[in-house]
Amino acid sequence: MMTLPEGYGYVPSSLITIGWVLFWQSIMVGRYRKRAGVEYPQLYAEQAEVKNSAAALRFNCMQRAHQNTLETAPVVFVSTVMAGLKYPALAAAICVAYSFARIAYTIGYKSGQPKRRVFGSIVSNFSVLGLLSTATYVAYQLLPSC
Repeated sequence: MMTLPEGYGYVPSSLITIGWVLFWQSIMVGRYRKRAGVEYPQLYAEQAEVKNSAAALRFNCMQRAHQNTLETAPVVFVSTVMAGLKYPALAAAICVAYSFARIAYTIGYKSGQPKRRVFGSIVSNFSVLGLLSTATYVAYQLLPSC
């Protein structure tokens, strides 16, 4: 039977931050959707709408920021849980860094100037890489010796 390491409580606490980021992003997508007049179930504003409307461009940017977070969140969740089995404080710290990076990414992207997302993207990608690397090392450590 495996016992959780001291400090593992940091892991679920850090994972909750991703839920709050996603919740905030979904509210923002709804606001930007309304401003742009993009009806459901249309996922994005059409190119013609974007060319004629700053609100449509900003909606697409906000929607893309949310979608991109949804694309990476599963890897972050699994990697944080896995890395936390041996290094709970490190895993939690990287997970929280990821969440803050996603906020910076979203704020930059929703401006309607996609290049403003770069800082958040870089920190976010390094966070994912750190979690994946640590989780891979933990997985290796948990393998039975041959």
